[in-house]
Parts: sequence; C-alpha cells; structure tokens
Amino acid sequence: MRRTRSLTLAAGLAVGTLVLAGCGSDSDAGSGDEVEVEASVAEAPEFPEGSTMAEIADAGTMDIGTKFDQPGFGLLNLEEVPEGFDVRIAEYIAGQMGVAPEDISWTEAPSAQREELIESGDVQMVVATYTINDERRERVTFAGPYYVAGQQILVAADNDVITGPDDLAANPDQVVCSVTGSTPAENIRQYLASPDQLVEFSVYDDCISALDNGQVQAVTTDNVILTGFVAESDDAYKLVGEQFTEEPYGIGIEKGDVEFCEFINESLQQAADDGYYQQAWEETAGQFEGTEVPELPAADACE
Repeated sequence: MRRTRSLTLAAGLAVGTLVLAGCGSDSDAGSGDEVEVEASVAEAPEFPEGSTMAEIADAGTMDIGTKFDQPGFGLLNLEEVPEGFDVRIAEYIAGQMGVAPEDISWTEAPSAQREELIESGDVQMVVATYTINDERRERVTFAGPYYVAGQQILVAADNDVITGPDDLAANPDQVVCSVTGSTPAENIRQYLASPDQLVEFSVYDDCISALDNGQVQAVTTDNVILTGFVAESDDAYKLVGEQFTEEPYGIGIEKGDVEFCEFINESLQQAADDGYYQQAWEETAGQFEGTEVPELPAADACE
C-alpha cells in the first residue's frame, strides 16, 4: 500500500501568467495555439476575523489533499510535483486567499483517506476527484460541484468479452478492479456475479498494474480518469460501453464550515467568469482526445 505523501512545490514554479501549448482536445487548445491562464494571487486580501480564509491568508500557506496517480486531474510529474485539473482548481482557490502555488503543501489523498485527512486537520481542503454523496456529507462539507464525471470501464485493447458493465455478471472469470473507499467500487457491485469478482487497491496505479499482469481484466472509475490512462497507454487499453453513473466532484472541507464553503463556491464562479476554469481544463484533462471543455455546474447549497 502506498503511504500518504506530502510535498511543497518548488519555489521555481511560476506565479502569474502560465503559458502552455494545448493539443489533442476537442477544444480550441487542440489547434496547437498557445493558451494563457492567469494564475493570480490576491495581495493582502481581507476576510472576517476568525474565518478559515483569514487564518490561511495570515499564514500565507495552505495544506491541500489531491490524488497523485490520476492523469489529467492529479498526477506527480517527473519533479514529484502534482499537476492536473484538480491541482489548477486548488491553486486558484488558494490564490484568492493570497497563497501562491509554491506555498502550497500537497498531501496525497487516496479515496479511502480523504475524510480522515480533513477531520484530522492534516489538510484544509481536498480536491481529488471527490464525488459528493450523502454518506460523505455526514463527515465533511462539500463546496461545488466543479465538474460532473461518469463511471465507465477500461479493458485491454484485445478484450472483446466486456463491452459494458452488464457483461460482468455473465462472465464471472472477468475480474474488475477499483479503489477502496471510492464510489465506483460501490457502484460496480450490482453488476457482479459475486463479490469475489471485484479487487480493490488503494490507488488506481495498482489497478493498472494488475490489468497489465493479468490479475484483473477490467478497471472501473470515472471516465475522465480512465481516458487519461488510455491516452498514456500507446493503444494498450480502451474504454467500453457508455457511462452509467453521474459523479459530481466537490471540494471537501471541515464539516460545518459554511463560510469557507461559500467562499470556495464564489471562487469557482470567478474562475469560470474570468476564463481560468475553461483554460485550466484545456491544459490538463482537455489534452486527452475525446474530451470537451465542461461548463461549471451550479453549486449546491453549503451545509
């Protein structure tokens, strides 16, 4: 099992305008034109005394949980720094409190550990392909959603047995893998011939390794995550069937912190209004063929 890891971005990361080449998307970024994203950091922002925002702004640093193993959303690069759409969204919110990217401490947030990281105070928010649901709302407060995904299935390119979730029960020798504590792991159970047909690991990298060595024949999670694995596989994998769930991604914070939740929702709307949200997508998950630039979903009421 991979242990939770923490790291702080190297000071060499740029603050301000980031310029990256976009490619491989259905958006304008696919043309190969350069795309500019304004990663602004507020100067001396003021917040109500005692609020989470004021505490973070006064400290000038922030602890954030994200995934380290999901292409397009949260993946460690060669410098061991996370990058992806979740990372960009988190950086924008931190910037509204005066925290620059290099002052963020990143903690790996596997699915089964996200609530614990928030409750323990190890992180102040989790942005980690974190599906909002009622069970999790009992332990944390969610801002957002900021994106809505859908669950799908990934198999080896030469697998013609599994064409969608309904084929799993009819083929009990086809074992599917997902991640412990994730909604995809729970959702797929209704399609299985028996509980033994599901293997769970702590991170999706282990599921992909198990697929490669023949321990499992399918991997299931949200389609945008699987699209990243397909794009990096040199045609070794493929997605099958249509998406069969809706997974609204939220930002997890301490239970009951309504003021912070409302601030995050305002920040998300501002990111969409100034174009950051759309261009951040184009430079991350939008790089993968078949993806489309999403619209920011309407925010849920903060509780």
